[in-house]
Amino acid sequence: MTISATGLRKRFGDHVVLDGIDLDVAESTVFSLLGPNGAGKTTAVQILSTLITPDAGEVRIAGHDLRTDPDGVRSAIGVTGQFSAVDGLLTGEENLRLMADLRHLPRREGRRVTAALLERFDLVDAAGKPAATYSGGMRRRLDLAMTLVGDPRVIFLDEPTTGLDPRSRHDLWQVIRELVEDDGVTIFLTTQYLEEADQLADRIAVLDHGRLVAQGTADELKRLVPGGHVSLRFTDVRSLDVAAGALRAAHRDDDALTLQVPGDGGVRSLRALLDELDRVAVEPDGLTVHTPDLDDVFFALTGRPTLEESAR
Repeated sequence: MTISATGLRKRFGDHVVLDGIDLDVAESTVFSLLGPNGAGKTTAVQILSTLITPDAGEVRIAGHDLRTDPDGVRSAIGVTGQFSAVDGLLTGEENLRLMADLRHLPRREGRRVTAALLERFDLVDAAGKPAATYSGGMRRRLDLAMTLVGDPRVIFLDEPTTGLDPRSRHDLWQVIRELVEDDGVTIFLTTQYLEEADQLADRIAVLDHGRLVAQGTADELKRLVPGGHVSLRFTDVRSLDVAAGALRAAHRDDDALTLQVPGDGGVRSLRALLDELDRVAVEPDGLTVHTPDLDDVFFALTGRPTLEESAR
């Protein structure tokens, strides 16, 4: 595992922020940590990135022990926090060169890396402009490019797309995918957006009140929550009556001429449902399949609104 944490604990005064969490993140994957504000996501990132020390627990990152070899951990990681580290008074190119200097890269190597990152993140035309003039999406791309100056094998992204417009968010998603697929980088992502975790993460953990309440793939987490159904729409009351008689577990809506049939939305159950309608010679005008999404999972596991709502 690229990241392995066991029994991670942290408290501030009387407030327990992390209450003995265990995490395992495989190499060249995206791992997403979800949770409402105050759940401990940022604290977990700060500990794993050596910014603060845990009260208890064992952590290894890229083969380095967090307690005995923090410099080794720092050499292997990059961090993009909630707030941009970009200096608005410097140009995009100057920001990258500054990071190269801080990483103690030789001058020629620093210039080469800077040029390559400006090209990769589509910032060549804006390289000579002050970063303060950049759009939110451009500043986030520059921020991530600065993180890559040291060629990290593990990158911590703490709510990287908060405040971005949908197009900029999707552009950054593509960059993240390329880092994993093309460069073999491991991404540890915290996010306020459930869709983001659903789109990007190979595995997801849900953190609530300092404890991990679930871990798994997006599909595995969705299967924890009941409530899947198929909605059938009909053109007349007679067809609705016949279908309701054949599908006794269905909930009918006479005003909308629909039946809501419990089911997991899988191909086998959907085929059985249509076969039953064929048996009674009724054909629906249309159907929609609803399976639980991460919003449903989050509410079921934490009893709270979705992350986006809790952030307001």
